[in-house]
Amino acid sequence: MIATVQLERAGGGLAREVKTRSGTSPMRCLQCSKCSCGCPVASRADLKPHELVRLVQMDQRQAVLSSRFIWECTSCQTCISRCPQQVDIAAMNDALRAMSLTARAVASGTAVPVFNEVFLESVRKRGRVYELGLMAEFKLRTRRLFADAAKAPMMVIKGKLSLLGPRVRGRSQREDLFRRAGPGGEK
Repeated sequence: MIATVQLERAGGGLAREVKTRSGTSPMRCLQCSKCSCGCPVASRADLKPHELVRLVQMDQRQAVLSSRFIWECTSCQTCISRCPQQVDIAAMNDALRAMSLTARAVASGTAVPVFNEVFLESVRKRGRVYELGLMAEFKLRTRRLFADAAKAPMMVIKGKLSLLGPRVRGRSQREDLFRRAGPGGEK
């Protein structure tokens, strides 16, 4: 007996939205899995890159937006460099992350959105990243207080963690940039 797949929903609303937001069409994917073979996070993620694209093609919004893979992707561009169809999965993941945040569907256990938020806030306030402040805020918000605390003394000794942190002039210009780049900002 031959199994058949109904493709009535293929290329539905999710694929169109991802194409609009990312500039890459998930429908171009041939499912050759070359992207997954080269992906440095595929072995530990909940989905492989080609599986994610298939879920997008099949309009599986909840499965896609709650995937850990979209947050674990390092945007190394290995996938697009290997893809015969030039499907830019890293760009798709950027769009899917924003959609996941909006839908409040972020995978449980991932700390990437918290890190991104703390990182950008540090840049907005200081003009540069203040590593000690960033890590303190990140640790408090994720409740991973002592996960790698043993590394801190050596980082301070080697000058890798400044106790005071840098400040760069031009805060009002940064505030303006963040306002324009944020949701509802000027285009």
